[in-house]
Amino acid sequence: MSTAHVLLGLLTPQALHGYELKHAHDERMPGAKPLPFGQVYATLKRLVRDELAVEVRHDREGGPDRTAFGVTERGRQELDEWLATVEPPAPHLSSMLLAKVVITLLVADENTARHHLAAQRAAHLARMRELTALKIETDAALADVLAADLLIAHLDADLRWMQNVLDRVTELRLEVHQ
Repeated sequence: MSTAHVLLGLLTPQALHGYELKHAHDERMPGAKPLPFGQVYATLKRLVRDELAVEVRHDREGGPDRTAFGVTERGRQELDEWLATVEPPAPHLSSMLLAKVVITLLVADENTARHHLAAQRAAHLARMRELTALKIETDAALADVLAADLLIAHLDADLRWMQNVLDRVTELRLEVHQ
């Protein structure tokens, strides 16, 4: 995800202060890692430098000065291009689960790997139950439900992968020790 583009998108409907922008991101991107304030302000600085955003007003309401930012025409064009670009499937796998299985088989044994996979499976199932409960809440926002659906699909894929590893752990151990 391009943080700069997401922030441009959040600024497009209305100018926002950095504090408001961080909260808009965290609220509108359910399930995403919350943005640190430092990242928001550093990104805003780059957007202004690149003439994709501009300071539109300075407010002082009983506290420190607050600068509101808006999107420039060039920023809107950049955002439109980003939105229209098809995201390619990830070219590389970056999985901590795979790394842990391989390293466990390298430094321990099959039983330890199976134990770790069972514990990971339990954690995945518990998270799926939490997400399913969130989905059936009557006051859950649609964005939260859709984020839960996406996370459940990823967790389900991980669970299927873990079963595949369990079925082939002996074979993998032999390969790791070659």
